[in-house]
Amino acid sequence: MQIVPLSEAKHLPRWRQPVVLLFLMAFAMPLAFATWSALLNNFVIERGGFTGVEIGWLHTVREIPGFLAVGVIFLIIFIREQVLGLVSLILLGVGTALTGFFPTYGGILMMTLISSIGFHYYETVNQSLQLQWIEKDKAPQTLGWIVAAGSGASLLSYGTLVVSWKAFDLSYEFVYMTAGGVCVLIALFCLFAYPQFESPNPQNKKMVLRRRYWLYYALQFMSGARRQIFVVFAAFMMVEKFGFEVHQVTALFLINYLANMLFAPLMGKAVARFGERNALAFEYIGLICVFLAYGGIYWFGWGVMLAAALYVLDHLFFALAFALKTYFQKIADPADIAPTAAVAFTINHIAAVFLPAALGYLWVVSPGGVFWLAAGMAGTSLCLALLIPRHPAPGHETVFQTRLAAPAE
Repeated sequence: MQIVPLSEAKHLPRWRQPVVLLFLMAFAMPLAFATWSALLNNFVIERGGFTGVEIGWLHTVREIPGFLAVGVIFLIIFIREQVLGLVSLILLGVGTALTGFFPTYGGILMMTLISSIGFHYYETVNQSLQLQWIEKDKAPQTLGWIVAAGSGASLLSYGTLVVSWKAFDLSYEFVYMTAGGVCVLIALFCLFAYPQFESPNPQNKKMVLRRRYWLYYALQFMSGARRQIFVVFAAFMMVEKFGFEVHQVTALFLINYLANMLFAPLMGKAVARFGERNALAFEYIGLICVFLAYGGIYWFGWGVMLAAALYVLDHLFFALAFALKTYFQKIADPADIAPTAAVAFTINHIAAVFLPAALGYLWVVSPGGVFWLAAGMAGTSLCLALLIPRHPAPGHETVFQTRLAAPAE
């Protein structure tokens, strides 16, 4: 296994450099996950007979590995982060590939758990590698382009589904197998074609909880709680209330990711220019409006076109979430990035473990109430975002601290 320090990686051919590897990984993951998401609601309703209760429990099971992402700290004692990330990506692909062959309630939960372990452990390690491998002054722009690459992969997946689902009468089994298999092949290529990149800052391999990171932890918690409502119920609404078929849901996803692919690099530049506080405040104000309007669809009978437009806007606002990564990169001890990424991912999923199942029961009674609850969560996130200083740095993590304050544990 070839180990190359980051400082020497610039001498490698361009296609073998660390940032290119990050782009390849960002491209591979959505091929599996986006396909899984696009087919999920139709698959579980048509094959599994799911209602809001079952879909809530499915997403609770899906989020359990995210809650246990802190286990990454233990695994990186024995496995290099880069290897762990790629093995997790392979697991995601395998779980996706087999999903179509298990159409029962228990089978869907089992395959969801397998692919979710891969997804969440990959995301945890990927966030750590991004913050270690990308220079701070280039992080917002580079992360914007990485988001665009992931959106491009999703666009490819969704575009293929829209064109071919009905034209070729595709089956769930074939599509899941194809998408998961391609993800596995790309991950295997990355595993064997790239050297192991060595960060100049060895990572702490123990649990790290620091008081000075409290605002980052709080924002992660609210982000996880708020996002679950969108991920679980927004697309489910399009199928249950408006009767969207697979190719229609996929077309909506396609529009989302086309917009993200175009606007994510611009969002990266905006974060670099206006700062994380302003970017996150803009995101949360937008989400408050979107979730209130979602609730209005049920209470006031607003139509399908508004619901589709809100879904696209929702995705665009969520694309600004990488500003939370760059905020942490600016305040963190470089040795804390890997363990804190694992801890933050666990914090992000605390609410995710119980919220989908609990809100599944509320959904049966009042779907609009679910979205208005999300608007309240976005409002709380906005209040927290306003505590981020204009120029965050170690010792200046919140507006309550002076710029020259020493970092506290």
